[in-house]
Amino acid sequence: MMDGMMGWMLVWPLLVLVGLILLGYVAFRLVRGGATAPPRSVPSARQILDERFARGEIDEQQYRQMRDELQ
Repeated sequence: MMDGMMGWMLVWPLLVLVGLILLGYVAFRLVRGGATAPPRSVPSARQILDERFARGEIDEQQYRQMRDELQ
C-alpha cells in the first residue's frame, strides 16, 4: 500500500510542472495573438500585368493590348 502512495508522490510534481508549462504556453499564445498570419492580399489582374511589364516579361504592345482587354 505504501509503494502506491510513493509512486503518486513522485508523479504529482511532474503533473503540476506539465500543467504550469501548458498554462504558460497558452498565456503566451493569447498575448501574442496566436499564430495566425495577417491575410495576404491577392493582386489584381492589372497589378500582375503592370509587374510583368516592369520586369520586361512582355513588351509595350502586349502590355497595351492586355490592359485594354482588362478594361
